[in-house]
Amino acid sequence: MLNNTETPNALHTNLDLYPVDRLIDTFVKDQINAVKAVWASRTQLTDAVRAAEPRITAGGRLIYVGAGTSGRLGLLDSVELYPTFSWPRARAIALLAGGTTAVTEAVEGAEDNEEQGAADLLATQPSPDDVVLAIAASGCTPYVLGALRAARRAGALTIGFANNPQSAVVVEAEIGVTLDTGPEIISGSTRLKAGTAQKIALNSFSSALMVGLHKVYGNLMVDLRPTNAKLVRRSVNLTMRATGASSDLARRTLESCGFKVKVAIVALKRGISVEDAESHLAVVSGSVRRAVED
Repeated sequence: MLNNTETPNALHTNLDLYPVDRLIDTFVKDQINAVKAVWASRTQLTDAVRAAEPRITAGGRLIYVGAGTSGRLGLLDSVELYPTFSWPRARAIALLAGGTTAVTEAVEGAEDNEEQGAADLLATQPSPDDVVLAIAASGCTPYVLGALRAARRAGALTIGFANNPQSAVVVEAEIGVTLDTGPEIISGSTRLKAGTAQKIALNSFSSALMVGLHKVYGNLMVDLRPTNAKLVRRSVNLTMRATGASSDLARRTLESCGFKVKVAIVALKRGISVEDAESHLAVVSGSVRRAVED
């Protein structure tokens, strides 16, 4: 297996001598390679979304597994699904080597424990409808491999994300996504472009999945959960954009349905009550487009 993420970058062997302006130019320019790596993996990402959608539609969960930066990025993606798409917190689980302590500080040796990875995964009581996202820059993190192997034995769909070609995480997962970002400018510091590529890949996967689950109308995030003042304002604006209603009418309609943007849009576009709008949405699996066009 090529271990590009640990190989010193031959282009910047005198990095410590660079002036600040060249340092910034170098770090920013290298991030372009993260985008290129994700672009090269788009076929595998497409396969991953297509395989995950029927399982998630059947009631499955997204279970993210990682250590260090990879684990924190998985946690971030899982946490953001609730306010962005009203995705139930219980259906987006993040397992991080070292537990919650590892969110803010390194837990030495936690990533080396394959048995703990398996135990943490099994504690979630995985089912064949679950989708396990195994994330590891090196592609050989024992904690992640332990969870991945346990998930496969349980029949869950496994998707492996790694930054080294032909790594164990990619090869052993049912669908492997290789994000070949190459050597880091600071040797082995995968919080740089390797982490960026993981962030893009996870965002792309989960966002595409949520679009397929009718969480988006046009390109509007119509199933957000307004948990603060900013998101309340966004809910009003989204309803106005989708329906052409005034700010006052959009807000009143939202207030009458508990700020469910999808319900408000269907009610306003069809000229029906919010109760009838909810019924229409239920019949078409929450698709705003079908609810307003059928």
